[in-house]
Amino acid sequence: MLKRLLVPPSRQPVPTGERLHAVAGRELPLRVVENARARRLTLRIDAGGRGLRVTVPPGVPAREVDGFLARHAGWLEARLAKYPDRPDLRPGVKIPLFGVPHLIVHEPERRGTVEIGEVEGQRALIVRGDRAHLKRRLADFLKREAKAAIEPLVDGHTRTVGRRARAVRYKDTTSRWGSCTADGTLSFSWRIVMAPRPVIDYLVAHEVAHLKEMNHGPRFWRLCRDLCPRTDEAKAWLKRNGAALQAIGFG
Repeated sequence: MLKRLLVPPSRQPVPTGERLHAVAGRELPLRVVENARARRLTLRIDAGGRGLRVTVPPGVPAREVDGFLARHAGWLEARLAKYPDRPDLRPGVKIPLFGVPHLIVHEPERRGTVEIGEVEGQRALIVRGDRAHLKRRLADFLKREAKAAIEPLVDGHTRTVGRRARAVRYKDTTSRWGSCTADGTLSFSWRIVMAPRPVIDYLVAHEVAHLKEMNHGPRFWRLCRDLCPRTDEAKAWLKRNGAALQAIGFG
């Protein structure tokens, strides 16, 4: 999501940094970043609607940034309305695991971390220990599940394309689900473990395909579909549902 405004050069100080910006009934973190190569003000909504970023050319004054945001308040409101509110992770709510909703159940009297189980006929993630650590324990659990699901897929797809991954990393990124660097390092958002397994397979196939085709041209997509025949279906699922997964707050 981008909005741009061409601005004339100025020598006034750039209002870089981070602050809260009120829009659409929410207060979102707003980062203002100077870029020497930028010629326009660029407004970006972070994945999941979790924050805003304004990139500015050198010398843009604070009043120009404020005016830019005010003029595009309607644009922001319309697009933020498409993002779900950040659900509060607490006992009694559900989050998906491999595309299947799981009820969060808290057992403070028992020691341990997180266990998959069933409570009153519902699939559940049973979180043990102090309530203050519930979100962190859920995030750690999902990271472990993501690693266990992704690494066999990486091994299989890299054998197929005849390329080796230099390393596999897991992050909580807000701008992309995965990446492949020129040196062959693959990175994945561990949040993808909340998506159905075919979507996870697509994401891994996509990044492994970049080991051979560092582009999004026709040969890349042919390779991606060879690795993952359900590429188009999974890509569409992620486009429809990805923002909801990014909106879940584990912090």
